[in-house]
Amino acid sequence: MTESTFFGEGKPIAGEIAVPGDKSISHRAVIFGSIASGTTTIDGFLRGNDCLSTLACMRALGVGIDDSGDRITVHGHGFDGLKEPSSVLDVGNSGTTIRLLSGLLSARPFYTVLAGDASIHKRPMGRVIDPLTMMGGKLWARRGNRFAPISIKGRPLHAIRYTLPVASAQVKSALLLAGLQTEGVTVLTEPGPSRDHTERMIQAFGGDIRTEGFMHRIAGPQTLAGIHVRVPGDFSSAAFFIAAALLTPGSHLVLRSVGVNPTRIGMVDILRKMGGNIHFSNERDWNGEPVADIEVEYGTLRAAEIGGPAIPRLIDELPVMALIATEAEGTTVIKDAAELKVKETNRIQTTVEQLRKIGADIEETDDGMIVRGHPGRRFTGGTVDSAGDHRIGMMLAIAAQKSDNPVSVCNAEAMAVSFPSFRDRLAALKK
Repeated sequence: MTESTFFGEGKPIAGEIAVPGDKSISHRAVIFGSIASGTTTIDGFLRGNDCLSTLACMRALGVGIDDSGDRITVHGHGFDGLKEPSSVLDVGNSGTTIRLLSGLLSARPFYTVLAGDASIHKRPMGRVIDPLTMMGGKLWARRGNRFAPISIKGRPLHAIRYTLPVASAQVKSALLLAGLQTEGVTVLTEPGPSRDHTERMIQAFGGDIRTEGFMHRIAGPQTLAGIHVRVPGDFSSAAFFIAAALLTPGSHLVLRSVGVNPTRIGMVDILRKMGGNIHFSNERDWNGEPVADIEVEYGTLRAAEIGGPAIPRLIDELPVMALIATEAEGTTVIKDAAELKVKETNRIQTTVEQLRKIGADIEETDDGMIVRGHPGRRFTGGTVDSAGDHRIGMMLAIAAQKSDNPVSVCNAEAMAVSFPSFRDRLAALKK
């Protein structure tokens, strides 16, 4: 266990920053490059632990991948280029890796076991195993096929029509990766919006997918072709610096080349309604993904109610939204967010417990949090714990911006999952 101490010091957040590459897109770029025919080059790949787990798994499946330090080069030979691994595939702490590979490997003609760390073995896997089984997949897992490790005996699948119980980009992506290899038309319907990086990447690699509202149709089998991928900055990483600027008087920050996919920026929509000064400029397109520079300036905020259809578009940002709400005038209610309970930690409970330790006026509910904002009131500081969750750790580090005393974060090494250089980048912005 490592401990890092962060200091508020009252210094504004100022300057420019380029955050690391998008985690979701980095995972998918390596996977799609591995199942495409030809060479795929990837610039901006996130060198966080989760994405490195995906990289290692694809190499273990027989894919040739070169890493020059600046660029990842994937030598794909189509779906048939994947080979049976010689040992268990270790996904580490990556839910994206284990769920997407479950879909991909269910249709491959060999045996695979997917396993990870203690946290992964507590996260729900039935939501992906059940529909893959409906497609004819042969998958086994602990406790009634609900928890990893997952054993897969790959075989030909059949197309299905399936309605997802909850909107989930990971489940949807797993089924699309299976559908790409399956004879017939697989039809997936979601109850609401979820991240659409997989749909955009299928098209970027020359595949065909039809989306109408929340219904997705994919005909298989398909072949994909290697491309050059530019990975934009990860909005979920940018969110912590947006929060730091909004919490610290006198701050003015520009974040360069950040992905602003509409399914990912629910936080911006909410913050603008709260009075946040956030603007996009230099908008462009990278491989079907919208990208922009984001300008943030400190200003007064007012409370909001956050729930319903907005939740899937900012699910990863809810802990840091709770922190921002401590500086907003009034009471902010976060609801309909029970999904936070089955992330790397129970993020509702952990967010509330840790922020209360340093003086936040916040309480837990069954599906969210209630935050009473006290603009200008400083936190007391103290020792908090990330509980091994990268997003909780970074949120607590940013909380130091509101504290007159140091905030020490235990298990700070978790931040490396998505942002290895987080501490240094934060320190460089304090003028």
